[in-house]
Amino acid sequence: MNSAQDKRIALLGEPMQTTRRAFVNFLRIECGLLPASIEAYARDLEQLMLDLQDNGLGNIEAVTPERLIAHIRGLSKERGYAPTTVGRHLATIKVLCKWMHATGRTDSNPADYLDTPKKWHKLPGVLGPAQIRRLLEAPSAPEKPGKGPPLWMRDRAILELMYASGLRASEVGTIGLSDLLERVGVVRVLGKGDKQRLVPMGKPAMSALDAYLKECRPLLISAESAGERRDQGRLFLSRTGRPIERVRVWQIVRHWAKVAGLQKVHPHMLRHSFATHLLMGGADLRVVQTLLGHADITTTQIYTHVDRSQLRNVIKTMHPRG
Repeated sequence: MNSAQDKRIALLGEPMQTTRRAFVNFLRIECGLLPASIEAYARDLEQLMLDLQDNGLGNIEAVTPERLIAHIRGLSKERGYAPTTVGRHLATIKVLCKWMHATGRTDSNPADYLDTPKKWHKLPGVLGPAQIRRLLEAPSAPEKPGKGPPLWMRDRAILELMYASGLRASEVGTIGLSDLLERVGVVRVLGKGDKQRLVPMGKPAMSALDAYLKECRPLLISAESAGERRDQGRLFLSRTGRPIERVRVWQIVRHWAKVAGLQKVHPHMLRHSFATHLLMGGADLRVVQTLLGHADITTTQIYTHVDRSQLRNVIKTMHPRG
């Protein structure tokens, strides 16, 4: 648990905190969810609880369907969350309310009449090839090198690998040194549901990784305390020699995007761009599905809509009667 999460939880009253602890224990023990999934549920739950508390409700077990609807509407209208994000929050609320009803905390399920937005779609943001190039080339040696490790090498390797292999931010920190199969040019990735997949890396990514492994990572390892191994055999490390965290990956992408003069860039945009550029180059949709690690091809099909929208823009711009 990080300090930001601690501060959010501290704002909750005791009845809210009691329910939160019981629900998180349910997710961990009875559902057996992975830590990343539990963390996502907990974040959504905390946001719901804080919203309800701000509106005068001290105990979530007294929540009404009307209050839940207002919360969902606020996520979309006031906070501007994407439909997929709102859908995830709604999924959390449904699981929570079903659990509260099943455990006798509520007489009925207040989320029974909330519809899951299965048909909500928002085309993912995609960077063009020139923008990708600017982003990947942004990490470079500073004019006045400092005494510490050349972290720009690590950052370039992360950006190159995320775009070359379509990685999620959460997958970056889980890659181990043994997952780099350099002879065949692929990386083994542990995705959602602990599913493994092998994805090609490409020569630019392999070159960036080679520089990082030779000139940066050894210095990060040396930052460890005597006799203490913090790296856990992971590929990408923080300044302190520990495995890099998902939040840090977000910060790295946003930092170098800003340096490259790009706005509103997030890690998943590299994954979106990876898939879209493959399809634009003629890749088969099933191949892209495998590379992304999607269980259902309908999840991958959204990238065909991105490609079509770009084709429509080309026709509108270039065709005499567009």
